This record gives sequence, structure tokens and C-alpha cells, in this order.
Amino acid sequence: MSSDFFRNVKQWDLEWAGRKAKLPVFYQDNTSLTAIYTASTAKVRALLPRPDMHPIEMLPGKCLATFTAFEYRQSDIDAYNEFSIAFMITLGRPQIPGVTVAWQMLKRRFSVYVWQLPVTTEVARYGGVEMYGYPKFLADIVFTRSSDALTCDLSEKGKHILTLKGKALRTAPGKIARFVTYSIKDGIPLVANVVTNPLEFKQSRDPHAAELTLGDHPIAETLKTIELSSKPIMTQYCPKTEAILFAGRNLMDG
Repeated sequence: MSSDFFRNVKQWDLEWAGRKAKLPVFYQDNTSLTAIYTASTAKVRALLPRPDMHPIEMLPGKCLATFTAFEYRQSDIDAYNEFSIAFMITLGRPQIPGVTVAWQMLKRRFSVYVWQLPVTTEVARYGGVEMYGYPKFLADIVFTRSSDALTCDLSEKGKHILTLKGKALRTAPGKIARFVTYSIKDGIPLVANVVTNPLEFKQSRDPHAAELTLGDHPIAETLKTIELSSKPIMTQYCPKTEAILFAGRNLMDG
């Protein structure tokens, strides 16, 4: 039986990488782990593709970088894993250090530029690149669990990109949140909405709730240059989540 979360959302059939698929894409059973770090605003701005993308700052000169590991156990495009490296931004409007991020948290509506988005299956890579302009590539994304932690190892062709480890925190039902993602396809900016329903959720400001270790891959070497904080300023642990990825659209389409 379909969850109430999906019940009032119309889907359309389409063909995706030679197989039948649907839009929006439903993710019925997922786990995610997010750690948010501060980074140099100037260094992050240099990684953004448009001058009207403004990094959202905690403090003047210190913006926000998010690292999220996803384990999609059940979805409309089958099971796969994904890892998002994104920067919180505003587009076309200035941000106010500390205020903009507080407002987004209050509204549970977060806007990000997706910088890297490796995945483990070709159908997920193809759809993300061709329909959304996401910077997806095939990678090894492996989750391991212990009694008190969830660990995600990310690598490509044998080169270690990073490892994200988070505490298995005590959870409760969370509130629905919206993530507005910006990407570039053929030089054209696109926007897409991801709506999440965290059935099991815990947010922590404990600086020891998560740990990020960078490897020797070129992506890791770039991350080493943006002056990431040594500890996360926030961690979100979601062992069970539902989500909907809506179709990408041109910015002109609102």
C-alpha cells in the first residue's frame, strides 16, 4: 500500500536509459547521513558556475558545505547508493550571514548547488545527467554499520574520495523538508525540488556526531583547498526516510 506521503502526487510514465520509469521519482525506503561543515566563502565561490550563485554563510567569510550519503533500498529506479557534495546557496539574491540559513531552517526549505553526485548504477547516473544536469558519475559507495555508527566509504576506480562516519543516534519522526537543487545542463541553469519525509530522524550539533576523512582522489584534493572546518557544525541521521524527486525545469519556469 502506498504511503500517504506519495498519495496525492501524480506520476507520468517515460523511458529512462532504455527502461520504463516515472516522474516524479519516488523513493520509498532510504537511509541518509548528512554532515554540514563550514568552508571558505571565497574558495567555494570559485567552484560555483555562475556569479549570481551566492554561498550562504554562517559567519562572514565562512559558508556551508554539505556531505550526504544516501542508501536507496527501494525506489522507482531500483536500489542504488549516492553521495552528494553540495554548497548551500542563494541564486540571484544576496544572503545575510547567519540569518539566511536560520530562515531556511525555520522554513525547512534549503537551496543548494550540487557540486558532485556520484552514484552506483547506470540508470541513476544517466537520468541524473541527462534530465537534471547533475554532476553524476559511477563510483563505489559502500555502507557499513555497527551498533553505534553508520559509515559510508566513497571511491572511484580504486582511489579513495572520502569516508563519512556518523553516530547511530536515537531518532524520532521528523518533519517534511524541501531541498531546492540547482545544477547546470549544457550551460543552462536548472532547478529541481526534492521533498523528504524523515520517518526516523535526529539532528545534532555535537561536533563529534560525525567525522569526515578525505582521501587522495582529485575531488578530495579540491576539498582540501576550501578550508573545511575540522568538525561538523550539524549532523542529521535518518535511518528511514521517504523522498520524492520532482522533474528538473528551467529557472525561467519558476
